[in-house]
Amino acid sequence: MVDGKVLRIGVAGLGTVGGGVLKLVSANADLLARRSGRPIQVVAVSARDRSRDRGVDLSSVRWYENAADLAVDPDVDVFVELIGGSDGIAKQAVEAALAAGKHVVTANKALLAHHGATLAKTAEGAGLTLAFEAAVAGGIPAIKGLREGLAANNIREVHGILNGTCNYILTEMRTTGRDFADVLADAQRLGYAEADPSFDVDGVDAAHKLAVLTAVAFGAHVDFKSVHIEGIRHVSALDINYAQELGYRIRLLGIARRTEDGIEQRVHPCMVPITSPCGATDGVFNAVVADGDFVDKVVLVGRGAGAGPTASAVVADLVDIARGRSTPTFGVPAAELEPAKAAPLSRRRGRYYVRLMVVDRPGVIAEIAATLRDQNVSMEAFLQRGRAPGEAVPVVWTTHDTDEAAMQQALATIASLDSVLEPPRMIRIEDF
Repeated sequence: MVDGKVLRIGVAGLGTVGGGVLKLVSANADLLARRSGRPIQVVAVSARDRSRDRGVDLSSVRWYENAADLAVDPDVDVFVELIGGSDGIAKQAVEAALAAGKHVVTANKALLAHHGATLAKTAEGAGLTLAFEAAVAGGIPAIKGLREGLAANNIREVHGILNGTCNYILTEMRTTGRDFADVLADAQRLGYAEADPSFDVDGVDAAHKLAVLTAVAFGAHVDFKSVHIEGIRHVSALDINYAQELGYRIRLLGIARRTEDGIEQRVHPCMVPITSPCGATDGVFNAVVADGDFVDKVVLVGRGAGAGPTASAVVADLVDIARGRSTPTFGVPAAELEPAKAAPLSRRRGRYYVRLMVVDRPGVIAEIAATLRDQNVSMEAFLQRGRAPGEAVPVVWTTHDTDEAAMQQALATIASLDSVLEPPRMIRIEDF
């Protein structure tokens, strides 16, 4: 039954996602009204270009040049921030909206990764909602799934593919045999990668999202500075082929895990079994896997970006606000978030893949084996294809469970050997 007064929305940022929100609210107005118990209407917007066609009639909507002015419009109930960026106008506008007593919905993972705990404390202190389903994994309900659907569980681990650009690049490298730079150029032409792809391919975007997921999963302070970050620039087509031969896919994963040493947070390329949820997720799709003490593993897969999926997540938060459904921002009150003791990566224990380019001459493998023995690193599998005496050849091996610190020390020693022609390529194996 629809009998409530209109929920009035102000949208700051009319790019891909903002345009998607406008279209969704217009196209599904009747459905949203039924599910919200009241109409949802965009009454004000802020964007740089007024002349651009957003596919929706905005002639009756108030325009603001400055998003911070929109944030304090007295006729706006909910401020939707779709500008992006950890600081600057996005942060100023969100703070202004909360100070003016307005609920906030945002898709800004960078803002939350750097300032989430402070903003949550402000919102909750004022009895307001700070909602951010769209900030992690696009259309996948990862936040609600963890925070509400799995509220009865102690979460032991959450991991997943959190960046569609990287997953697309790694999938194309595998299916076409091309190297990173070539596939990246294609991704940029197709609009899957930005002109400056650094945040994506260097792992920063995924790390922002992981920091937010970690806070929700473990009831901990958002702690972006403790996330170990590696990107995919050094993953080669050769590594992808060897992974396939060994029964693995290479993915850029975000992994958060509670350990005896604290909370482990890391983003880096991993080898995962081909049949695992992340191994089976190709292209621009994202996957989030949560492991709870009573539910065991829960897998969510879907489109992690784009106008439609991200707008879907934004508007889902609006429906919650319209209905008066409220929960603490990160699942527990901001004042009760635990300090996040960071578990050092050096304490990781697991398996590893290593590839070397070496001079094919007698004694090389013996030197490598001796170095591994000295660090108590045990080989599990060893691959060398063909012979080319005196020339460069690839040598690949995987290890049994090994301490990260020992593995790094072994690789540093191996890199100094005269027979090793380039830095070793190491990828962690995760048998999820």
